Amino acid sequence: MKKLFLGAAVAMSSLAFAQQFGVKAGMNVSSLSDDASLSDQKSKIGFNAGVFMNAPLAANFSIQPELMYSQMGDKYNQKIGSSTYARSKHLDYITVPVMFQYNATPGFYLEAGPEFGLLVSAKNKFTNETANTTINESSNYKDDLNGFNFGLGLGAGYYFTPNVGLTARYVAGLTDVAKDRISGDKVRNNVFQVGLAYKF
Repeated sequence: MKKLFLGAAVAMSSLAFAQQFGVKAGMNVSSLSDDASLSDQKSKIGFNAGVFMNAPLAANFSIQPELMYSQMGDKYNQKIGSSTYARSKHLDYITVPVMFQYNATPGFYLEAGPEFGLLVSAKNKFTNETANTTINESSNYKDDLNGFNFGLGLGAGYYFTPNVGLTARYVAGLTDVAKDRISGDKVRNNVFQVGLAYKF
């Protein structure tokens, strides 16, 4: 029994020592799935930024929890006369992805895991794309939507140096954006992310 506790203590000490912290930021390309109200849906460009901790679990496996600010939503365009108008949903979340990573090589990894999100802002914007002007922007209506978002992420990354890497991830939402949907299909967040990571 003493050997078991001693081994566990050594393993935990090694894990704590091997932890690496870092920052990451990049671009989001997001959409809302199964939104039947949109006939000409487009992806919306946003950004993501935050911090992470990477800790080894075994020789080629590690776990990476993150704390991120992530912009999601979608947009669709309308052609009226000679002008193009865009209506967009801006859904901003604080997310906590927990990625399990397989280090295929010292620099390249594959990852998968859950992502938990908390909605912090929801606004609609109506703009004249041709004139590059905002016609109308709604107030924050986040209390009318589901405040929790759950998704599953799948991605990969490559570190060019021990500290600097390129990351890519797709997160498929599983929860409905609407708070109390009475009928119709669920509308879920989907987002593709690409960016840079830096380990301290």
